Amino acid sequence: MDEPTALHFSADPADLDVDRVHRWLSEESYWARGRSRATQDAIIAGSRNFGVYDTATCAQLGYARVITDGVTFGWLADVFVDPDARGRGVGVALVQGVTEAIESLGLKRFALFTADAHGLYERFGFRPLPDPEGWMMRPGPGFGADVHD
Repeated sequence: MDEPTALHFSADPADLDVDRVHRWLSEESYWARGRSRATQDAIIAGSRNFGVYDTATCAQLGYARVITDGVTFGWLADVFVDPDARGRGVGVALVQGVTEAIESLGLKRFALFTADAHGLYERFGFRPLPDPEGWMMRPGPGFGADVHD
């Protein structure tokens, strides 16, 4: 049996493998398929970015970002684990690292939207909205289309 991979969490944007992140999200995610590289670069520039890396090879195994004002609200987005690394604790390390990094901000609300992995997020305090009828959104161009930017 193989030894478990040692993982390293980082909040340093210089550590990101931006080519890999773009490929993952634009080709393999269900929510950002077709996202352009220019859009992805702008997203990275406007977000707090996080990664989990294989300690031995330094290869990036997971990515997440948070959009926040740094004071009252944060949105966890684009959480992705390389398909070849799934089941090895990468998602747990990623969400744990992100929540610990963001916790110091004392945000009143820290939200996400996901179609899967609810159990993972619940382990770190995420719960269904207590007042979903109060939330609204204004969809922009292309929302709900097969290609999202």
